[in-house]
Amino acid sequence: MHERITIRGAREHNLQNIDLDIPRNQLVVITGLSGSGKSSLAFDTIFAEGQRRYMESLSAYARQFLEMMERPEVDYIDGLSPVISIEQKTVSGNPRSTVGTVTEVYDFLRLLYARAATAYSYETGNRMRKQSDDEIIDGILDVPEGTRLMILAPVVKARKGHYRELFEQTASQGFERFRIDGEMREYEKGMKLDRYKTHDIEVVIDRLVVKEGIRPRVNKSVSTALDMGGGTLIASIVSGSPDGIDEGDHLFSRHLVDPETGLSYDEPSPNMFSFNTPYGACQECDGLGVTNELDKDLMIPDPSKSIQEGGLVPLGKPRDIWIFSQLEAVSETYGFDFDTPIEDLSDEQLNVILEGAGEEQFDIVYAYKGREVRYKHRYGGLYQHIWHTYDNTNSSKQRRWAESFMRKMPCPKCGGGRLKKQSLSYRIADRTIADLANMDLTKLRQFFEDVELEEGRQQTIAEPIIKEVKERLDFLIGVGVGYLTLDRTARTLSGGESQRIRLATQVGTQLTGVLYVLDEPSIGLHPRDNTRLIRSLQNLRDLGNSVLVVEHDREIMEAADYVVDLGPGAGTHGGHVITAGLPEALTVDPTKRTGVAANGEATNTVAERAAAYDSDHYTFESLTAAYLQGTRAISIPDERNAGTGESLILKGATGHNLKGQDVAFPLGTFTAITGVSGSGKSTLVNQTLYPILARHHHGAKTVPLPHDDIDGIDNIDKVIEIDQQPIGRTPRSNPATYTKLMDYLRDLYAKVPEAKIRGYEKGRFSFNTKGGRCKKCDGTGTVKLEMNFLPDVEVTCDECGGKRYNEETLQVRFKGKSIADVLAMTVSEALEFFENQPRIMRKLRTLDAVGLGYITLGQQSTTLSGGEAQRVKLSKELSRPGTGDTLYILDEPTTGMHFEDIRHLLNVLRALVKKGNTVIVIEHNMDVIKTADHVIDLGPEGGEAGGEIVFTGTPEALADADTHTSPFIREELERARRVERMEDEDVDLDSMSDDDSVVVDGLDEETEDAEDVGMAA
Repeated sequence: MHERITIRGAREHNLQNIDLDIPRNQLVVITGLSGSGKSSLAFDTIFAEGQRRYMESLSAYARQFLEMMERPEVDYIDGLSPVISIEQKTVSGNPRSTVGTVTEVYDFLRLLYARAATAYSYETGNRMRKQSDDEIIDGILDVPEGTRLMILAPVVKARKGHYRELFEQTASQGFERFRIDGEMREYEKGMKLDRYKTHDIEVVIDRLVVKEGIRPRVNKSVSTALDMGGGTLIASIVSGSPDGIDEGDHLFSRHLVDPETGLSYDEPSPNMFSFNTPYGACQECDGLGVTNELDKDLMIPDPSKSIQEGGLVPLGKPRDIWIFSQLEAVSETYGFDFDTPIEDLSDEQLNVILEGAGEEQFDIVYAYKGREVRYKHRYGGLYQHIWHTYDNTNSSKQRRWAESFMRKMPCPKCGGGRLKKQSLSYRIADRTIADLANMDLTKLRQFFEDVELEEGRQQTIAEPIIKEVKERLDFLIGVGVGYLTLDRTARTLSGGESQRIRLATQVGTQLTGVLYVLDEPSIGLHPRDNTRLIRSLQNLRDLGNSVLVVEHDREIMEAADYVVDLGPGAGTHGGHVITAGLPEALTVDPTKRTGVAANGEATNTVAERAAAYDSDHYTFESLTAAYLQGTRAISIPDERNAGTGESLILKGATGHNLKGQDVAFPLGTFTAITGVSGSGKSTLVNQTLYPILARHHHGAKTVPLPHDDIDGIDNIDKVIEIDQQPIGRTPRSNPATYTKLMDYLRDLYAKVPEAKIRGYEKGRFSFNTKGGRCKKCDGTGTVKLEMNFLPDVEVTCDECGGKRYNEETLQVRFKGKSIADVLAMTVSEALEFFENQPRIMRKLRTLDAVGLGYITLGQQSTTLSGGEAQRVKLSKELSRPGTGDTLYILDEPTTGMHFEDIRHLLNVLRALVKKGNTVIVIEHNMDVIKTADHVIDLGPEGGEAGGEIVFTGTPEALADADTHTSPFIREELERARRVERMEDEDVDLDSMSDDDSVVVDGLDEETEDAEDVGMAA
């Protein structure tokens, strides 16, 4: 049995031909500066090779359904186990995917309720009981004489298949009529259905007219139908019955019935409790639990305005369109005009504007082709106008316009429970399945611990199912997501939350002998919850697995069995193993070890590497070891910024779990929003504060969560949210195109003498337009090959060699480099190359200032991590001319960042504040919180137990307070005070902002059809 994973000659991406021995069956952390090669080693080398070997072991037939992987650039890897990757990708964008469905806990609850729940009538609340055959007959005959009905035996419900044998067998018993998916059919020889579609099949047992003396016949038919239908039958009243008798189906069952009203339920099945099937989903909201409702406050945000001033936001200011002609006619009839402030209109006048005037008709004058036309027409109201657009348009833009005046409200029919009223009538311990799905996982675990089951059948059936549910809940709570609820949609989870959910699922599988590779599982996790996450990783290791974690978190590194530090810098300056070993044994200077280094290399080899290393930016030392050992730390500011004295005050925010407290955000400061996971930080800032400001200052369509009011909104003139969403959807997008640096580069190359001689303009140097791009690959740099019996593969274009441009374009050079050569440069290399080009230098300095000196200018945006994408966005905003009254909102900007990278980022954020701007950061990293001017701590717990403001003030005051954050900030402040203060470099924002206007032609912007973007331009 191998004791270690042996890697020799790893050269993937920026790895510098490294040799490394990683111990198996241990918790190993790979760390280092951003861009030092961590993911290249863990995912692109170790995981990729493990996955490739597994796929090669499959048959040729199986491999055609899989995306084949290339062999990574490595000479030799030995000791690999079957490998599982748990990355930071969102689970699903589907609103039907929830925490419950992803973790499969909801599947167990569906089974539990189908087999062990008690049914109650949704009409009377009575407990349902089973019907006898005589009661069923009485119920069928309890209709007026002359009623025509069919007695049907349901034999197939919501199942796939062709059912040819069923039809033959039933016909042989003398029953040749069927109702199939609601349609009547007679038996034909060889009759069968589409085997891949879901079907409902009922056998027609009898067709009769209710009259005196028919009971014996009904008795026989009911007995037959119940036997054939498994204890259930349908009495369907058909056309031709006396007036006043409603046509339709009435279910009768030996299973469940309300003795007071005769209401019957079908035998419950797990499908009945699924909101993803038509048999369980609420018909009003299709199982989503919410519906869109128009909000008058979003349509009329400023009632002091008149219609003439654009007070009706959906319509804008009056102009020659049909709806304004209607409104003019309505105003004449109801006694108001377009100059009347909306707040001065009577309730009747406002009501007719919004909801219409019913059947009343108005004399409407409409200008058509230069002449007036008069119509008699109804006015349906503004609500109807928006709904008509929403329901009938094929334009996504028009649909988004309509949605901007709507709020998502709990479905009025199911109350947000997602299920039909029959499904929500089953209870265990007086709780419906929707009640359980709404509990946070910690409360749900306690519910199942305390639940008292009825002795006998319910207890026997429920206990083994509840045991499985409790085990899975324990795993989820163990990785720190106990504040989530089962009905939380998967697309609202952060990358860290979705990764921890998958981690809990893996711990629950109890596999052994597996190599797990994780990418920063601590993202979005408060330090208090880190202990639980570490325990889960250790449990995974103790089962007999190897756990490989790419991580920057101090606690996880200190708890690891082995740490590998890559560096010493980023990009081409990184890719070396600087030091490796036990966390406490790491050395700042790797050449000072004696004997054999921890990574398996002889010390003299390490010394040779250090001597050969040549960089103006870094020394061959381990910054990680320096921070872990306390010889280096991010400094505390000499003094906290008091700000401008003004504040943004958000009042009465009650979205999700917020408790309606007023929150003050001091302007002109660096404010950190922290709190335990699930305490309401994103709800407060991203979903309430930002949408309010964006609607007010920029006319955004995003709808804020409920709140009462906001004060001080005019003390800022601009709000910028910098999130972690990708900067582009296709490989055509890259940092150069996103930041508009590409426009400057194309300007520069169009001015080169060779380009002028050839008559090339700047469009020639765009890989998104015809003319300069490679004809074979259309500027993508790769070509897709169709493989017989194998999946399509993308290979480097053999005509342009992956450079995207044709040969003629590449012959135009600046300082000996073509534009393709420039796009292959890192930001740091480009800074040296373009030192005499001020416009280009300003863009490059912003990228370098936010710690992205290692990325290449042409790196595909789809390969950037969430943290890198966020920092590219920040760099773009830094290059804009500042107003000094801008509010910047960042959500966990330290994602994927090393201690040293965080230090550089904080210098940039503090420079923004020095210019008079306000920076609000949602963050758990204590290095960020200790440098903030003002801290807002939410809690005290996550989920329903959170949503309160438990502290506001300086980091020093927080250290003396009693919150979950207090002990951690206290420890961090003490650590920083023990280390000699590091001089922070000044960040000159003025040297980064654009001071000249540039005409941007948009040729390099990503569009929905990137291939024809040149035509669009």
